[in-house]
Parts: sequence; C-alpha cells; structure tokens
Amino acid sequence: MIRFIARRLALGLVTLWVLSVLIFIGTHVLPGNPGRSMLGPFASAEAVDALNEELGANDPLLTQYTDWIGDVLHGDLGTSFAFKRPVGDMIATAMTQSFKLAFIAFIILVPVGILGGVIAALHAGKPVDRIISVGGLSATAMPEFVGGIVLILVFGLWLNVLPISARWPPGTSLLGQVQYLLMPALALVLVLFGYIARMARAGTVAALDADYTRTAMLKGLPRRTVVWRHVLRNALLPTITVIATQVGYMIGGLVVVERLFNYNGVGELILNAARNRDYPQLQSTVLVIGVIYLVATLVADILYSILNPRIRYGGAPE
Repeated sequence: MIRFIARRLALGLVTLWVLSVLIFIGTHVLPGNPGRSMLGPFASAEAVDALNEELGANDPLLTQYTDWIGDVLHGDLGTSFAFKRPVGDMIATAMTQSFKLAFIAFIILVPVGILGGVIAALHAGKPVDRIISVGGLSATAMPEFVGGIVLILVFGLWLNVLPISARWPPGTSLLGQVQYLLMPALALVLVLFGYIARMARAGTVAALDADYTRTAMLKGLPRRTVVWRHVLRNALLPTITVIATQVGYMIGGLVVVERLFNYNGVGELILNAARNRDYPQLQSTVLVIGVIYLVATLVADILYSILNPRIRYGGAPE
C-alpha cells in the first residue's frame, strides 16, 4: 500500500508541475496587461509601464515563473496586483465559502445519485430505469444557468420557499446559511446527478451479472442481502472515481452558479482575477484547485485499492 501511494503521489507532483507551467502560460497569453487593467484606459503609457515595472510584469517570463513557483513552494502565494492583499488570505476566504456550498451539494448529490443508479439497475429495462436514466442525462445536458433559473422561478418566486440569492445577511445562523445555499446546491445536483447515477447503474448491472452474485443467490441468500453485501461493494468502484473528479468541480468550477446566485466563492475569485489580469491571484487560485483535484483523486485511488486489492498489487512494482 505504501508503494502504491508513493507512486500516486509522485505522479501527482509531476502533474502539478505540468499544471503550474500551463497555468502560467495560459495566464500570460490573456490580452491586455495588469498595469492598464488597474489604471484604466485613460492612463498614460508611461504610468502603465512604470506600474508594470513595479509589479514585475515586464520581467522575462522565465524569471516571473521561477519567482512565482519558488514563492509557492515556500508557502507564499503572492500579493494581489489589484487589491494589494496576500493571495493566500483571499483564497482562504473564498475557499471557505465554496466548501460550504460544495459540502451541502455533496451530501445531497452522492446518496441521491448512487440510490438512483442502483434503483435503475435493479429495474433495468423498465419504466423506472428509463425515467431515471433519461431524466438524469437530460439534466446533465442542460446548462447550469438554465437549471438555476428554473429553480429560482419554482422555489424562489412561485412557491417562495427559498431565497433567490445565496448571500446571507451578517449574523445569519448556520441553519439559515444552509437555507440560502440550498438552491445553488440543488442546481449543482441537477448537473451532476446524471454522471453519478449512470456510473452507479452500470456498475450495479455488471455486478448483478457476475458469477459471485449468481452463486450467492443459489445459496439461498435473500436478494436484499446479496445486493447489500456483494453487489454494492463492487458496483461502486467506478462511481468512486467519478465522485472524486466532481469534488474539484464543486469547489472551483462554479463560476456560472456563483454569478447566478450572487455568491462569492472560488469561481468568482478566478473570474475577477482574469478580468483584472491579476497574475498572482489567478495563477495561485487555479493551482490550489489543482491540488484539491489531486487530493480528491488520491483519496479515490486509495479507496479503490482497498475495495479492490488487485488494483493495488497490479500497480506496485515487483
């Protein structure tokens, strides 16, 4: 197990390094420059050049990259060009907000998605299966803002049971914050339900047709016991990977949802950094999201190897 985790960590670190290079290149190919974005369109060219020189934006790209990645390795994510604040503090504040929303969406999405997939598999080919499968895929194909607008119309305006904005007033209790975050969380559930339900259904169908399932049934075990003890353990293996990849999205990929529900999370932070050409903020925020993806996939690999030791032994060197 230790060698298995070490291999995954080494691969993850290489992936993060490649990601840092791609982030840096992608940031610097954006049109415009930080000085002009900060001073506005009417500032003189001399003032813009002076500000870029002060910020280090005129340094060679290799120098800028080595300075940035060196500071990151020492725990310094840099200082925001636009706000003159430590980027780490800004990311921590936005990440706290995004974690709240992601947590609520996660505890709704995972049980509902797995349950929907298992029910569809147990009724394969029947109307229940078609309703769950077609409904989940239709919701997945629907853009986030469309699903969010439908939720706002139904629960916010017609039924008037949930607030249409995710920004709660100061002093709101924890339960009150959950009420404000419930609608954007449901918007995420609509988008991601189809992925998890489909993988859970496919895994359950394959497990139901396996030899060990038929053997358990022939021994006289009740169907519920066979499904719980033998089918789900193996059916959920591919679902774990899908869930892990969605964790990073639920934290850092919510630009549309956050804009629609007026919520200040990581997605909004990235959007504002790109608009302001705020290189340190944009680069470090995306890199932090990459770290979250790495941790999520590493946890998924470990769980996968625990449930299926053949993966661990197959990936370990002789």
